[in-house]
Order: sequence, then structure tokens, then C-alpha cells
Amino acid sequence: MTPREKEIIDLIHSEVKPALGCTEPIAVALAVAKAVEIITENCPGVCPDGWRRQADFKIEVEVSANILKNGMGVGIPGTGMVGIPVAAALGAVCGESALGLEVLRNLTPEDVLRARELADTKAVKVTVADTDHLLYVKATVHLADAHASARVDPHAYAVIEDDHDRIVETSFADRILMSSESAAATEEKGHKDLGLTVKEILRFAQEARYEDIAFILEDRTLNLALAMEGLHGDYGLKVGKAIRENQKGVFGSDFLSYAMGMTAAASDARMAGCTLPAMSNSGSGNQGITVSMPIIAYAIKYNVDDERLARALILSNLVAIHIKSYLGKLSALCGCVVASTGSACGIVYLEGGGYDQVCAAIQNMAGNITGMVCDGAKVGCAMKVASGVSCAVQSAVLALRGTCIPSTDGIIEDDVEKTIRNIGKIGSAGMKTTDRMILDIMLCK
Repeated sequence: MTPREKEIIDLIHSEVKPALGCTEPIAVALAVAKAVEIITENCPGVCPDGWRRQADFKIEVEVSANILKNGMGVGIPGTGMVGIPVAAALGAVCGESALGLEVLRNLTPEDVLRARELADTKAVKVTVADTDHLLYVKATVHLADAHASARVDPHAYAVIEDDHDRIVETSFADRILMSSESAAATEEKGHKDLGLTVKEILRFAQEARYEDIAFILEDRTLNLALAMEGLHGDYGLKVGKAIRENQKGVFGSDFLSYAMGMTAAASDARMAGCTLPAMSNSGSGNQGITVSMPIIAYAIKYNVDDERLARALILSNLVAIHIKSYLGKLSALCGCVVASTGSACGIVYLEGGGYDQVCAAIQNMAGNITGMVCDGAKVGCAMKVASGVSCAVQSAVLALRGTCIPSTDGIIEDDVEKTIRNIGKIGSAGMKTTDRMILDIMLCK
């Protein structure tokens, strides 16, 4: 393995990881869990073993507007409830920060009951933070029933910035314990995606040793399990289930319908609070599902071997990471636009296409669904996921036939890298007013 290949693999590991539940409320749970653990470490006499389920927590959560938007209406795994207050309460009662985006992996029915009590009694206060960070959480935890012998007021906070699992500051009793650079500051020193290009991404996907990239097949393990759960259960709007159950009628039994149904089913389950983790991409479980499930569906339908599947998944994930690096973790642009662009490239690869066809697929996607807005995480996201998959397959098929939207159209440039940067400009800068308007509408309903 060359040093450059190791850099790329390390990037994939940092951006493609398991996540249990929608990552915005999960980031809140993670910050709260870390704050509670700090109290535990610094107040052993006040905090005996097993104390968390009985403690009278008071939790203050400050979040960026984008975190609030994506945390308002999404299901929290294993609870049957939605929203940031429940996620915060669970983080206090049972969260384990060492598990990262799977912070709530070990919750029990008793934990859920206690978290519901805390949320119902208004023990959790959520406000919008005054911050320039699109992804920001500050969770401050107080012990309202602290033992009288405590030498200090037992309260702590943890701050997450820019990445859903990046804790940049912690404090106990107004004393800073840890402070580090935010991801945004780090990115100023070097582009987050290592200065990758589509050409290098494709070459890496084609030429890297299979043994070095086989880990990406965990995509199939996690996201296929979610898809099957979505098909067999009654989650959310049951979009995937409806598509698959109508395969002999409206939708047909072709690959397009199969890919749409499987991908939407995984999103159905995840957004409605399924307790299975997704393999995320760039901090988003839905993006991880959309970037991988159409390719996994292709592999199942056409009996693709593991090595070809792994190379297609590497290509798809890296293209999504590359585009997302220009957008930021959260924006007014729906993440399925980015993720389905990646899956279009993976389908082109599996169909035998080369660099020109991969670029054409990206251009076709950019000229098709770039304007899809993000109006928060919710069960309806499964419909957007299905739309993204449909566009991905369409774009791939056209690219393989030599059809590419020309540079005379809209935001398309002759150079695919310039097109990708245009997508980033639209989503990160051009749609800021749209983002604020969406949140205002959501809060005023």
C-alpha cells in the first residue's frame, strides 16, 4: 500500500462508519453522554454506580439551526418517540460516548421510560445557538439533586463542531478540561477530501488491492439488514414496501424498481427509529444508505462477485465524500443528491463504463436534481431517497449510451471538477436564505 493509498483509505474510514439513528439527534445524545461521564469521573462520591437512571438531570442543549431542523421530526431508535429532547435525555440516562455515533446502542426499556419522564417534565431545554457553525451542539448537564457534601456544583458541558462525533471542548465546574481545533479550522490547512479528483478516485477504486478495500463490504452487511427490516416491518411511510409490493403492477420487476424499493426500505426503517445501525457516509445514515444500496441491489440482482462490489462501493462512497467536501456536513441541499450521484458512478462501473462515462453520470445528476432541498430529517426522506435512486439509474444508463448534459446547460461545466464545485457553491452559499426560510416554516407550523 502506498502512502497516498493509505491516506485515501484513512479518509474512507473517517467518513464511512456505523451510525445508530439520525445523526443530528444522535450528536446531541453523544454530547450529553460525554458531559454526564465527565460528572461521573469528577464526582465519584456524588455519582455511585448505576446512578444515571435515578438522577434528576437538568440538561441545556444549544444547537445550530441545521441540527434543530434535522432533529425535530425524526424517530429516535428504540423509543417510538421523535425529537432532540428525547435524544438528549437518553444520552444522559444511558449514552456511552466511546460508541461514537452508536452512543445509544445499549439502551433498555427502563432507560426509555426514564428518558420519557425527563423529556415530559421539561428537564431538557433546547435553544438555537448563536454560531457560524452549521453543525454545532453544546450540551450542559446539571445535577439538580447533587449530594450536599459535593465540593463543587456538579455540572459539565461538551461541545461538538463540524462533524457529528467531533467533540472539540469539554468542561467541568467552569474549568476547561479539553479544547481542540474544530474540523473547519483543520480543513483550512488542507482540503478535507485530500484534493481528490474523480479521475484519481476511479483509478484507486480500480487498482487498489482488494485486501485493502474489502472492509467496505460492511456497507452491505449493515444497510442490507436495514433494507430487509424495512421490507418486513411497518416503518414510517412504508415507501420501500409499497414499491416492492407493487412490482407486478405499477413499478414492474426491473432493476430500477428493485433498487428504489430496497433503498427506500432501508430509509423507512432508519428514519422511523429502527434499532439497527446504518453505515453512514459523511455523517449521514441516509446518505450512506443511498450511496450503497442501489449498488448492493445491482450485485444481488446480477450476481456480482464481492471484489467487483467492493470496488463499486469504494467509487460510490469516495465520489460522495468528494462532492460533500464542498458542501459541508449540513446544508439546504438534500444529501440524497450527493449520495445518489455516487451510486450512479458505481452503477456505471458495474456496467463496464470508464472515466468518461463516470463523469457523464455526475454531469447528468448535477443537471437533474441539484435543486432538491433538505427540509429536515423525517420519515418522508424515504421518498426523496427513492427519487434519487431513480435519477441515479437514469443518469448511469444515459452516460453509458454516451449521453451527457452539455456545458451550455445551467451549472454544468466541461470540467467535471468545476461542476462539482458549482454544486458546492449552490448548496453551501447560494441556498443559505432558503435554509433559514425552511426552518422558519417548520418552527411556525
